[in-house]
Amino acid sequence: MKQVSSLLSERGQTHILQGFDDLAPDAQNAFIEEIENIDWDTVALWKHPEDLSGKGRVEPIEGLSLGEIQKRREEYFALGADAIQKGKVACVLLAGGQGTRLGSDAPKGMYDIGLTHPLYIFEMQIKNLLEVCREVGAAVPLFIMTSDKNDAISREFLKKHDYFGYPEDYVRFFRQEMAPSVDFAGKLLLEARGKLALSPNGNGGWYSSLKRAGVDRDFPNIEWYNVYGVDNVLQKSADPVFVGAVIASGMMSGAKVVRKAEPHEKVGVLCLEDRKPSVIEYYELTEEMANLRGSDGNLSYCFGVILNYLLSARKLEEVARERIPVHVVKKKIAHIDENGAFVKPETENGYKFETLILDMVRLMGTCLPFEVEREREFAPIKNKEGVDSVETARVLLQKNGVTL
Repeated sequence: MKQVSSLLSERGQTHILQGFDDLAPDAQNAFIEEIENIDWDTVALWKHPEDLSGKGRVEPIEGLSLGEIQKRREEYFALGADAIQKGKVACVLLAGGQGTRLGSDAPKGMYDIGLTHPLYIFEMQIKNLLEVCREVGAAVPLFIMTSDKNDAISREFLKKHDYFGYPEDYVRFFRQEMAPSVDFAGKLLLEARGKLALSPNGNGGWYSSLKRAGVDRDFPNIEWYNVYGVDNVLQKSADPVFVGAVIASGMMSGAKVVRKAEPHEKVGVLCLEDRKPSVIEYYELTEEMANLRGSDGNLSYCFGVILNYLLSARKLEEVARERIPVHVVKKKIAHIDENGAFVKPETENGYKFETLILDMVRLMGTCLPFEVEREREFAPIKNKEGVDSVETARVLLQKNGVTL
């Protein structure tokens, strides 16, 4: 405890020890562990955050169109299937979120989208992966990233449902690492006595969280990680054609993309920034860029990302040794005040620290845009109604022959 007190004293953070002596021994030990896990370099960024707002020279990126993929489909499939059969490909399902916007307090993956029978988001993700496994005759390691809030219930749910037919030996769970929050003066915030106000460190933290958990150790041949979000119920993971195309390209990463429906569609766009792959938000495109068209009449900035990336394990090791940019974000952070009273602020009162997978793609150096059919592979569930909702996903699932 003396070491912890000294550490906090050096950093002007001893205020968080108020009431420590009144905690039960188990709670004291848990709090000490939280403090020992703080990344102080990240916390220090509150005062001098990296400037992540400016863009360099932005240009369109060349990618594989549907037609080009079809011409080489057999070649790509053979390459990808071979890699999967040799254990070189692993899937990482980002499933740390709750279904709050869907009106549920349960993990988002547990949300039931069925009409005549139960059909869960987790179930659809696993069904999609099982199709690939049957196609290539091999199982794929499936790493599921949960959060502190939904880890236990996600594990219990999937075990109860026998992993929806997926081989349990190939499933591993790991929890996303958490980052502390600070007020505008850089002081650590507490959510309760002996409990830091922690929040997930962003989807760019998946690799450091996976490595820290060591869940990859049982699969020593992994050369590629296919990382994707839980909310797209048509997401095709470990797609052998996608894997093979990226391997054939010699690039360090690949991104599944859909062609934008219109110039101002609200999707992140894969492009080049200072000759490196980059994803820029739709609102960062100038009017001229959004409407720019090539000689073929197609939009030049046309590749909308769908959060399905294939990343080289070797390059990820290099990236991890550097440092993924940390976004310092102003947020409304619930906490206790100096008197121990719980405060739920109505305005922004501090900073959270997040990393983004988009920055990770940029650090990979090269990325192959791989076009997929929107109606076959893009049915995100972000809202209960309206755009990208349960309703729109159901329509697309039915179009793809899924019985709801």
